[in-house]
Amino acid sequence: MNVEDLALFQAVEVLQTFERMLQKLKIQKQQVANINSWLRPELEVGFQLPRKATTEHKGLSMLSRTPWLKLVVDNVTQAMFVDNIYSSKGPTSELWRIWRANKLHSRQIANHRCFIAYGHSYALVTHNYYDNEIPLVRLLSPCTMAVEYGDTGSFDHRPAAALYEYSNGGRIYWSLFFPGVRYDIGKNPNPGTITRDETGFSSEYAILNCEELDVDYVPVVRFANQEDLDGNVIGEVEPFIPTAQRINKTTYDRLLAQHFNSWKVKTVTGLDLPVLKDQDGDPTDQPDEAATDHLKIKLAQEDMLVSDDPETRFGVLDATALEPFVESFKSDIEALAAVSQTPAHALTGQMSNLTPEALAAARGPLMQKVSERKANASASYDTLLQIIADHAGLAELADDPMLRVTWQDTEIRSMSQAVDALGKAAQMLGVPKRALWPLIPNIERSTIEEWERLADEELESDPMNALFQRQTARNEDEVTGG
Repeated sequence: MNVEDLALFQAVEVLQTFERMLQKLKIQKQQVANINSWLRPELEVGFQLPRKATTEHKGLSMLSRTPWLKLVVDNVTQAMFVDNIYSSKGPTSELWRIWRANKLHSRQIANHRCFIAYGHSYALVTHNYYDNEIPLVRLLSPCTMAVEYGDTGSFDHRPAAALYEYSNGGRIYWSLFFPGVRYDIGKNPNPGTITRDETGFSSEYAILNCEELDVDYVPVVRFANQEDLDGNVIGEVEPFIPTAQRINKTTYDRLLAQHFNSWKVKTVTGLDLPVLKDQDGDPTDQPDEAATDHLKIKLAQEDMLVSDDPETRFGVLDATALEPFVESFKSDIEALAAVSQTPAHALTGQMSNLTPEALAAARGPLMQKVSERKANASASYDTLLQIIADHAGLAELADDPMLRVTWQDTEIRSMSQAVDALGKAAQMLGVPKRALWPLIPNIERSTIEEWERLADEELESDPMNALFQRQTARNEDEVTGG
């Protein structure tokens, strides 16, 4: 379809939708910038300094910045990793080959980090003009993709429209997706002019190209960290910004006390300070600052203070205690750990005298949160796999309702504990041993496939198994009369 073939009212509707979604994309960019300022501590302090703040105050405020919310995101992201794709018939090598060809085994980490931090991310599937069997899968942030859903809400994970922003040759372009069609949009090719039609609609943008898609829907999937029934999403950073602000402010207050008031100050009262004299040599009421500075005493550790004036009094101003600041800091860290369901030891680094049971209990809330995020991501990955299969011509897999991803077990436990538990499951419950191999912690799929290959070779070389196979074949021949 050419741009010239578009009806006037259709072009107006496309550009109106584009401008509406472009505004949404700009809002998303601003939200991402605000969240990034807390993931990158050099961008945000979290509190206002007084107008008369000195260079020292500004330097201490920079030292108080710590990426606490990045730790919250990292703890969830590092517990999520897709390690296999299954259909109703078991592992599917066709989709796994496409998965690997698009580097999704590594790029999934950036995708998880994106939707966990910002609340949402997107996947776009397009035709691969170089290899028809390997569709292209782009993982996109909210800075480059915006979507709109129809009356059915976001339950289908397939939007009614999607806007993708990209650059080419130093210029910004957009692709607007509708079911079955894609419009390429750019700035008006005639600088300084605005297109206008008989309907009165004007726009500084123009439709550059129109192309039909290989599918009759929008090939975009949204990944959401937390999503309500109205389709609103929220990430793991924005709700906890006030808590992070308190932590930075407490750290700044401690640094102020540590920098300016962390030592004792000796005082002297009752001394007669030098004063200025007038032209006649008589003393005035004006203090002689130069002479006063000259009288300032520099004490060594063994020096003693004495005075001939009986009115002179010596004293000491105690240093500001830092313990209250340290306790406030710990309290703020514990508050962040509680509201974000992050283990406190993951934020503080203190793990002394933690038994395996206590460690498991401490990580319990985090693993519950990770399970919820995996459930949300699994639904999106399921839809993404169906779209990939549809583009690759794998009709049976595209229509398979059991098409799904599996997650690597990232629970922190010792290898001996895991093997002991799985061994008991095989012996006491009769679970097939091979079915338990994927449950061993931190074992990749390639390793399991190698184990299966070696086990098959060992089984084929077993003389007892060969004898059993020959006897089975002989019995089958006798039954069938072969």
